[in-house]
Amino acid sequence: MSVIARKSALPVKRSAFDAVADVVVVGGGAAGLASALFARWHGNEVVLLEKAEELGGTTKKAAFWYWVPNNRHMREIGIEDRKEDCLRYMARLSRPEAYDPDHSTLGMTQWEYDCFEAIYDNASPATELLAEKGALEYRHCDFVPDYWAELPEDKAPKGRVLLPKEARDTMSDGGEVAIRTLGAKARADGVTIQTGHRVQRTVVDDKGAVIGVEADTAAGGSVAIRARKAVIFASGGFTHDVSMRKNFLSVPVFGGCAARSNEGDFVNIGAAAGAELRNMNYAWMCPIVLEKALNDDPALIGTFSPSGDSMIYVDKTGRRVTNEKLAYNESAQVFFNWDPAKSEYPNLVLIAIWDERSQKHSASDEYGRFIVPPGSDDGHVIKGASLAELAENIRARVKKYASRIGNMKLAEDFEQTLRGTIERFNGFASAGKDLDFRRGERQVELLFNGPAAESPAAPNPTMYPISGEGPYYAALMTGGNLDTKGGPVTNPHGQVLDHTGTPIAGLYGVGNCVASASARAYWAGGATLGPILAFAYLAANAANAEPRR
Repeated sequence: MSVIARKSALPVKRSAFDAVADVVVVGGGAAGLASALFARWHGNEVVLLEKAEELGGTTKKAAFWYWVPNNRHMREIGIEDRKEDCLRYMARLSRPEAYDPDHSTLGMTQWEYDCFEAIYDNASPATELLAEKGALEYRHCDFVPDYWAELPEDKAPKGRVLLPKEARDTMSDGGEVAIRTLGAKARADGVTIQTGHRVQRTVVDDKGAVIGVEADTAAGGSVAIRARKAVIFASGGFTHDVSMRKNFLSVPVFGGCAARSNEGDFVNIGAAAGAELRNMNYAWMCPIVLEKALNDDPALIGTFSPSGDSMIYVDKTGRRVTNEKLAYNESAQVFFNWDPAKSEYPNLVLIAIWDERSQKHSASDEYGRFIVPPGSDDGHVIKGASLAELAENIRARVKKYASRIGNMKLAEDFEQTLRGTIERFNGFASAGKDLDFRRGERQVELLFNGPAAESPAAPNPTMYPISGEGPYYAALMTGGNLDTKGGPVTNPHGQVLDHTGTPIAGLYGVGNCVASASARAYWAGGATLGPILAFAYLAANAANAEPRR
């Protein structure tokens, strides 16, 4: 929980301020730092307020791939990424039930279509400006496919992903690199950064225009900062407000991976200022380790890459129910299947099971993997010298948490069914074809397979027969969210809109604190961060054009 308590979000009027700037930015992750830099490079005085004691937000926990359609390197090496093709791909995934390739807005609302256009048109200019200024240099990941590369709408399935230049070869620490370079550049270029400042509400003038904010500080005081031009909120989603999560998300998640400071502040502040809320039911999803969520582990990271070729997920009966190697946003969906006959979520908790081969060759402490190396925190790992012992130990672990997971319990014949499941999976692995869930047939599944032992005898690199001898290992898994993607609605220029679609003067929003037009889609790795940079660029440009009040 935040050290600084939440207070009333109702806007206030005041004539005296403790400080003044042209643009006030709320939030010190990628969205906030990029917005602050873009505004500063226009010559504005910029103050950035971050609730936590350090910069970074959720960005710092991310790999920081960023998805930039038609980026400069694609153009230079001859990868064609036409606008009409890219928009079709985005629309097809965001609202498949409404998608119409022959419609003027592809079946999307005008707002959605305009946002898609804004991403295509502005992600690359934003990226290039950050690189040119030395704030975020990058390297091109031309081998990384979009998550739905096989769809006919995806005419440029590889080449849209960029990565911070100094990130390690495994590409897992890009967020730390990005925050370090963006933060250093912001300070060097004169952005005033104040950490330990929780913005509680906006300050408005007699006409209702936003002219500043009030914030409480970690030191126990409060400050009011006037914005001559605009306030840009970039304060993250509502992942760590349990009440909001339960009441807005359409699925029951036990926890999420965002920074602990992501408590939905702008949902309250924006709504109190008159903003319309939109897409509050959607989130960026990912499998997570159940026990880390139940134990409220602040270091929880989503399982982006479920490594292990001799590894499967089974339900409480011992049966496989999914393709374990799906891209994380899609993999998370299986946990929330609803059984209307039994009135339950039968897959809400699944059990990952692997053998010594995967433990030896696929262990890693990156990308939220549940198969971890010796010496790592492995409190979530259940062990057994034999399959029978593993089954009993799984049963005991499930019983421990039963009251918190819908009184779930394993089927009486779990061990027997599991043996049959493994035998069937092993046959698929030996043949190289998963006849149940088609594991390993899509490009993204190979990308997220994770480390594994070399084996020329395995025709499908994502599958290998599970050993007939122990030891065996298991972990309880569930679906979680990386962060939410609903909040006050903005136009493509970042202006926050009221219920009539009219901009609220002086108020802007960028990132996961505002509504995302992507709806349920996760287009590719970095489909959060690439669009965020585009909208930060647009919001800063529009804020700069505001008259000084």
